[in-house]
Amino acid sequence: MRQIIAMGGGGFSMEPENLLLDQYILNQVKKDLPKVCFVPTASGDQTNYIDRFYRAFKTLPCQPSYLSLFEPEFTDIERYVLEQDVIYVGGGNTRNMLVLWKEWGLDAAIKKAYERGGYPCWT
Repeated sequence: MRQIIAMGGGGFSMEPENLLLDQYILNQVKKDLPKVCFVPTASGDQTNYIDRFYRAFKTLPCQPSYLSLFEPEFTDIERYVLEQDVIYVGGGNTRNMLVLWKEWGLDAAIKKAYERGGYPCWT
């Protein structure tokens, strides 16, 4: 099933004590420990944003990670994206984010993953 869940605010970034939206997203994945990848490109990979993501998602039944285009730790971006169950796109400067995604091929990798059957993806 292809699915995109979009939200403008809420979740761990605005309500760290109320993770109901984040849990709802995880519930859409039919796995015990879904892989959740946070993509904080639009915020310039702000450390405090990444830290808030990990603090929240380490309390939920999932395997959290984040994808950095500023300090990449992957060898094959498409393979990395295809291995994820959830892509969580953080907010910030959307224009700059899209420029970087295109430069790195992340836009194409996310599109390919979606066309293969998708996964919950939200911002």
